[in-house]
Amino acid sequence: MPRRRTLSDEQLLAMVLALIHAEGPDAATFAAVAKASGLSGSTLVQRFATKAAMLRAALLHAWDRLDAETARLTGSVAKTPEGAVALLVGLSQDYGDNAAAYGEGLLVLREDFRDPVLRARGAAWGTALTKAIARCFSSASDPETIARLMLAQWQGSLTWWGFGADGPVAAYVETELKRFLTAVKP
Repeated sequence: MPRRRTLSDEQLLAMVLALIHAEGPDAATFAAVAKASGLSGSTLVQRFATKAAMLRAALLHAWDRLDAETARLTGSVAKTPEGAVALLVGLSQDYGDNAAAYGEGLLVLREDFRDPVLRARGAAWGTALTKAIARCFSSASDPETIARLMLAQWQGSLTWWGFGADGPVAAYVETELKRFLTAVKP
C-alpha cells in the first residue's frame, strides 16, 4: 500500500515556486526542495522524475494561479478603459516594490521562453488578456489593437519602473496607463 503524501502537490509546488522566486530557477534542485519541504530527494524524484519536470510543474502551477487571478480581476472590473487600467494594476501587485527582486523574477520569464509548453501557456494567457482588455474598449473602432498597445505599454512601464523604482510599482503602472489612455483617447 502506498504511503500517504505529507504534502499535497499544490503545497509542494508552492514551495518550489517560493524557492524559484527567492533564489532563481537554477536554485530549484532536488536537494534544495528536499531541504525546504522536508521530503527526501528520492520522494521528489518519484514525483517529478527530473529537475526540468519539477520546474515545469511549478511554473505551470504559477500559470494556473495567474490565469485564476486574471479571471477574477476581469470579472470584477468595469468594462471601460478605466477598468482596463484597474485590471493591469491589479495584475502588477505581485511584482512587489523592489526593482532588484523584479529583475530576478525575469529569470522565471526566461524559463517560460525556453520551454515550449510554458511558452504556449504564456501565449494563451496573452490572448485571453488581450480579449479581456479589448472588451474594455468595445466602443473603439479597433479594440483589439488598443488592447495590444495597452499591454505593450503595461509591460514597458514595468521595465521603466525597474530602472527608476520611484515608489510602488502599482502606482507607477497606474500613472503610465492613465497617460496612455489620455494619449489614445478611446
